[in-house]
Amino acid sequence: MIARVLAVFASSLDRDDPLRGLSIGERPEPTRPDRWAMVEVKAASLNHHDLWSLRGVGLSEEQLPMILGCDAAGIDEDGNEVVVHSVISGDDWRADETFDPRRSILSERHPGTFAERVAVPRRNLIPKPAELSFEEAACLPTAWLTAYRMLFTRARLTPGATILVQGSTGGVATALTVIGSAAGIRVWVTGRSEEKRQQALAMGADQAFEPGARLPERVDAVMETTGAATWAHSIRSVKPGGTIVTSGATTGDPAPAGLTRVFFLQLSIVGSTMGTRDELERLIRFCVDRDVRPTIHATHSLADARDGFEALLAGEVVGKVVLTV
Repeated sequence: MIARVLAVFASSLDRDDPLRGLSIGERPEPTRPDRWAMVEVKAASLNHHDLWSLRGVGLSEEQLPMILGCDAAGIDEDGNEVVVHSVISGDDWRADETFDPRRSILSERHPGTFAERVAVPRRNLIPKPAELSFEEAACLPTAWLTAYRMLFTRARLTPGATILVQGSTGGVATALTVIGSAAGIRVWVTGRSEEKRQQALAMGADQAFEPGARLPERVDAVMETTGAATWAHSIRSVKPGGTIVTSGATTGDPAPAGLTRVFFLQLSIVGSTMGTRDELERLIRFCVDRDVRPTIHATHSLADARDGFEALLAGEVVGKVVLTV
């Protein structure tokens, strides 16, 4: 008899109403290929990627039903507490896995982490330190790893630099704020409401501004995840020779791109996607050494996952939503 697991999965796709295809119920336990391991999931966290999947971005009807979820922490078959790295590269790929043209992340080609058990390559398992709870550790592999790579690998920032984070309360934005301030970077943020701006200040931001506001001075780097809605402001806000790091475009591609300003001020526009296993290891060590913890907006059981999805879709989340098993 095939073992079954409780899971949160996409049963259909709808660009305009993504939660229409969100289902919770039993699914067959994922198969475990050679050199893969089965992990008993203790906690997993939501990302906007899960909503994009339900909209059909990176996921097709032929792949349904697909268990959702990229991030998880749990216990492997040997009883070790582990954090799951979500980027799946080819077996023969030995360089930075984010550059592998055949890469994917869990819930795209392989069942994701929103289940009682998940199968992952053994090389994707990282020891979870005792200092981090399962819930905290489950927040790190996507949003926090994305922020870490943006700050230190792609922007190459050092203590004393000033950055602008476009947005204040999403998963990547809060990670940029907390990690950046803990690393000695002066963090400025934009937020749509006074409440969101105050929340960002409480997390370590030095100053918080209304969207599009004129800044006291131009910054060394801008962290972009929004796209069209904030791009013009980002171009105006960075100093000559500065850098804009973009890891998303939730409001679409900007038009115009501001190329005249880019070449005249010699700006660097740098893309960033997820992160590597090594970067995740360094991020985990950073969190332990600096006593840094993710901001958790709410925790729900796997069976109540829809509540978390609804909050994420409504833009009501400050930090991360965690599902516990």
